[in-house]
Amino acid sequence: MTDQTRRTFLQQAALGAAVLAYPSSTVLGANDRVRVGMIGVGDRGNDLLDQVRSISNVDVVAMADVYSRRRDQAKSKVSGIQTFIDYRQLLDRKDIDGVIVASPLHIHARHFLDTLAAGKDLYAEKTMTWSIPEADRCLAAVKGSDRVVQIGLQAESSGALTDAKQWIKDGWLGKVTHVESWMSRNTPHGKGQWVRPVPSDCTAQNVDWTAFLNGRPDRPFDGYRLINWRLFWEFAGGNVAENMVHQIAWIMSALDLPLPSSAYMSGGVFSEKDGREVPDTIAVTLDFPDLVVTWQSTFSNKHYELGDRILGSDGTIEHHLEEHAQYWPEKINRPDGAEIRGRTPDQNHMRNWIDCIRSRKAPNAPAEIGYRSAIAVHMANLSYKSKRRLTLEEAKAVTPEF
Repeated sequence: MTDQTRRTFLQQAALGAAVLAYPSSTVLGANDRVRVGMIGVGDRGNDLLDQVRSISNVDVVAMADVYSRRRDQAKSKVSGIQTFIDYRQLLDRKDIDGVIVASPLHIHARHFLDTLAAGKDLYAEKTMTWSIPEADRCLAAVKGSDRVVQIGLQAESSGALTDAKQWIKDGWLGKVTHVESWMSRNTPHGKGQWVRPVPSDCTAQNVDWTAFLNGRPDRPFDGYRLINWRLFWEFAGGNVAENMVHQIAWIMSALDLPLPSSAYMSGGVFSEKDGREVPDTIAVTLDFPDLVVTWQSTFSNKHYELGDRILGSDGTIEHHLEEHAQYWPEKINRPDGAEIRGRTPDQNHMRNWIDCIRSRKAPNAPAEIGYRSAIAVHMANLSYKSKRRLTLEEAKAVTPEF
């Protein structure tokens, strides 16, 4: 453990302990206005800002971001919003009920733990953390807290998940031994997925570069890495952290799966040789007791887009993005079964969080599913980096490296 890593660990451990001592806030009534702050308002953060602003009786009162352009954009969207460079000033406001964290992945744990320590309810974007040790610390902090924590795994609020759980509970699938899942995209030749232009005002004068690095090795300001952090391991987790995490969380919830016992991930940078470190073509195998889950992805073909198939001895469930789940019986074992299309509507994931702030009920994507899906992501990435199959115990023993 480096000196910087040791200091970060001790700071975050102290923050986790602080959650226990922070007094609970008053329960809000159904008609009370919820006051929200945001940490990180880039592309994804702006999507979440629009989502929360569309919910009645919610005020977005403050935001924090290291980049001046994003603070100015928030002011242009939300009249009277207070903006900060240092997110800790936002957390110091006593009138904020909940905080949305949409910062880059490598800063999630810091913002996650500090938000809980400040006594705020939390909406944390996926993947929950950048590493396994961070995931362990964040889950421990949640268990020692009475705060409402929702992870940005929107498929956990889908009607397809509700229907799939019911069909599985009713025994329509029989014995499940394999789940297939996939996600594919494409871009014009010469343009890699996620690559964004660097605005002319993205300069050292307009960015708190040290805060963005968050303990990574110091180096001169690099606007390309700030804007395109998803391309680099020290800041990101690749496409398993951006997209597989949604699907593996959905599968884990549907089948009530534990942590994977082992993982293997192969692939590479094959679509566009544009300097990225994270792979754009991926095949993942996750082992569970008596069950294998596979996930594959490419950025060179979008024909099959995104989907999941749960394969059972008595039936099959198939699920596609923003569609109802479908069920087909295996006639050899369920001759009287009928094909069925789910009808349960989706819930608004952000509204679910706001409703739970008022009611203090558990949200649809609590920290526990955020944790399990994050561990699956990290096991896959660690396997890819080590070029071998990795068990859960081996993955947990790895010291994260920047």
